[in-house]
Amino acid sequence: MERAARWRSRTAGLSPYVLDTFLAVCSAAVSVWAVYNDDTDWPWWVYLLAVSTALFLPWRRRASLLLLIVGSLPSLVLSVVAHSANPQVPLYAVIGMYTVAERFSDRQRWAVLAVVVVANVIGTHSPNGALFSVLTSVGGFVCGSLVRTQRQLALVQAERAREAGERTASEAARAVAEERARIAREMHDILAHAVSLMVIQAEAGPLVVRSNPDRAVRAFDTIADAGRDAMVQLRRVLGVLKDPEAGRELAPQPGLAELADVAERVRRAGLRVELELADGLGAVPADVEAAAYRIVQEALTNTVKHSGADRVAIRVRRAGEVLEVVVSDNGRGVPLAADRTVSGWSGGRGLVGIRERAAACGGRAEAGPGPAGEGFLVSARLPLGAAGVVERVGG
Repeated sequence: MERAARWRSRTAGLSPYVLDTFLAVCSAAVSVWAVYNDDTDWPWWVYLLAVSTALFLPWRRRASLLLLIVGSLPSLVLSVVAHSANPQVPLYAVIGMYTVAERFSDRQRWAVLAVVVVANVIGTHSPNGALFSVLTSVGGFVCGSLVRTQRQLALVQAERAREAGERTASEAARAVAEERARIAREMHDILAHAVSLMVIQAEAGPLVVRSNPDRAVRAFDTIADAGRDAMVQLRRVLGVLKDPEAGRELAPQPGLAELADVAERVRRAGLRVELELADGLGAVPADVEAAAYRIVQEALTNTVKHSGADRVAIRVRRAGEVLEVVVSDNGRGVPLAADRTVSGWSGGRGLVGIRERAAACGGRAEAGPGPAGEGFLVSARLPLGAAGVVERVGG
């Protein structure tokens, strides 16, 4: 095995024509030696026939069946006119059968083998000679067939390796895209919520700083609280980006217990917030808690920025193996067209993020006008189990 490997490494850089020419020279030398050592004193043209039996070998890799047949004519003539001068092991015949088995189509391969075996039996003067000739031809054919099979297997394995590489690259690209989308959602939710509250309070503060100093102080306190909360959450995200050993999930993730703080900050912005966080939720997976928190946070951000509402209601409760999250306001809402349903409402980047967060937990989130087109409603159902049933939520 080691010798074969060393031989392949040495001959890998050689031209195929050089190797085949060397085989042709060896085959011609064997044939000439057989003529020279025969008991009969053969004329010069017999030596020429012996040499010409190997003339086709340098082009065997590109040989068509016709060229191979024409190239075998000298050996046929030599076998007829000077049978005893044929070599015991004709290298040109072995290499020729090897080439047929390795490179020709299945129909051509088996047809040539059948013709050669019949010719070996008919053209040999003794049973032992016929058997030896048949074994020689079949041996070359078997070797060529094995090499052909190995080459086909190598091509199949190479194709599989290429496809596996493409799949790996595709999966890596998809993982990168998903991670970028996840980080974008985190940054959007954190900054959009905090900045919205800060802008509203900053706009309201100067208006009441003289007439109602206490309210102005509360506005500035809200700005500070929103900024500090945003900084804490941004450190979580940036910590994951900086630390290559950090897990995929941000830790610690915000949970349902922190919704009270979010609601209080929104109250300071001037909205009446009704938070219904049902008791007895039981064990809620961390990813579901984080998704519910972000969904409520983004829904409140949209209410503060766009709705013009003065009241918003938040309801979080458990229904079997599903966590229900509903955020509704009494703002101006959006026009509900006759052909548009809540599930068909597209919304902006924040609403897309809400749907993506719910989908990541195996759930569903929808947003759109409230009942009778009044206000705006965001609803989500997040399975609490690994295979929770996702149901459609109407507006």
